[in-house]
Amino acid sequence: MDLLDPLLLARWQFGLTTLYHFLFVPLTLGMALTVSIFQTAWYRTGKLKWLHLTRFFGKIFLINFAMGVVTGIVQEFQFGMNWSSYSRFVGDVFGAPLAFEGLMAFFFEATFIGLWIFGWDKLPKGLHLASIWIATIGAWFSAYFILAANAFMQNPVGFKMAEDGGRAEMTDFFAVLTNPVALAALPHTLFAAFMMTMGVIISISAWHLVRRQNIDMMRSSLRYGLWGMIIAFAGVALSGDQLGLVMVSTQPMKMAAAEALFDTACGADASFSIFTLGTPDGTSELFSIRVPYLLAFLSTHTLDGCVEGINDLNALYATEMFPQFADQVDGNFAPILWITYWSFRWMIGLGAVAALTAVVGLWLTRRKAKRDVPVWAWRLAIWAWPASLLAILVGWIFTEMGRQPWIVFSLMLTEDGVSPSVPGWTVLISLVAFTAIYAILAVVEVGLIMKTAHAGPDPVPEPGSDGAEPPALEDTPTTVY
Repeated sequence: MDLLDPLLLARWQFGLTTLYHFLFVPLTLGMALTVSIFQTAWYRTGKLKWLHLTRFFGKIFLINFAMGVVTGIVQEFQFGMNWSSYSRFVGDVFGAPLAFEGLMAFFFEATFIGLWIFGWDKLPKGLHLASIWIATIGAWFSAYFILAANAFMQNPVGFKMAEDGGRAEMTDFFAVLTNPVALAALPHTLFAAFMMTMGVIISISAWHLVRRQNIDMMRSSLRYGLWGMIIAFAGVALSGDQLGLVMVSTQPMKMAAAEALFDTACGADASFSIFTLGTPDGTSELFSIRVPYLLAFLSTHTLDGCVEGINDLNALYATEMFPQFADQVDGNFAPILWITYWSFRWMIGLGAVAALTAVVGLWLTRRKAKRDVPVWAWRLAIWAWPASLLAILVGWIFTEMGRQPWIVFSLMLTEDGVSPSVPGWTVLISLVAFTAIYAILAVVEVGLIMKTAHAGPDPVPEPGSDGAEPPALEDTPTTVY
């Protein structure tokens, strides 16, 4: 292995910066909705606790939003730095959705977030509430334009090849925006973002409740987080099922790689393995726990459906569909199987753990509970955030690694997208520099969020009042529930 290989280093840099940026995206999408809901509750009920929660979680939202914008700018610069061949190839298609995303993120969202930040005592309550809802909708639109661009990499539509064959030219912007992959990915992404946000809210609420701090407010935010986690997990499962069907129809190799299925299987033979030990080439299986029919059902929604295997797809791709690329990949169009296999299972498993935490939490904190919630349960609930965060990260790894060896499926291999004139040592320097800077930013980000979370909600006067401090909420009851 050449440690100064520009392709290897460029992939590492893009992967690391993408995952780092993706730490902030789901929390921004979910927390914006949460803040909007909390402020709506205050607007409708007039209860001061909802105002406190709005301001409290609004701080976390703003910290995260600022970091997301900064890392997103670096993310897009890499297209021209290390992936110029790829940028030239897809630039005509990507230009429109990325331009719309920029308008949403830097003008639309930023404008209304600014109105929300500075408009507490200057705007009517209804208009001020509308500003955070508009910012939330803008964030979702921004996410959709990014997903539409990414969907073109998974399933190219709405284009034609230039006469010289060197780039894709967009012919139908509506087709790009209504790509089946993008339409299926949007609800899945939003539900996953909401699920991760619920993990943050559960963790923070549990941290305060185990210390008997801000009981009234944190009890309300905990119940919101627990119910929200369960609803979000159900949404992730249902939307993931639809996304899986689209994946099978557009990228059957990705589904085969998710199961490490080498030979086409039907019915009971198309089983889903919970856990497997075997050889990397699939010739020997040492141990496996399998659920018969499940892979067939997930792929076709029928119990007797067939799922194409890696070997059969490789033969099809190499001889009929993409023979011009066969020599470059040595006839193997499959991604790295251990990554796709285990990331798919960790995605499901970690999400299920987070949802199970919510179910247990709702049971232990039910009104008819005859005893206080044990301390171990509060401490366990704090891990809802890491579990949901890791679930969404490995899910993104599966999505992107499962597309390999393509950078644009069926049109361009990843190795052909790297900048041809950038030497490996320059990529290494930027990789080390970005990693170091991002490590520092990570410490700052986590430190700010942890400091804000530990401090808890600040007592604030209601906007439009005479500025008097509201009475403190009771925070030392004998029992939490």
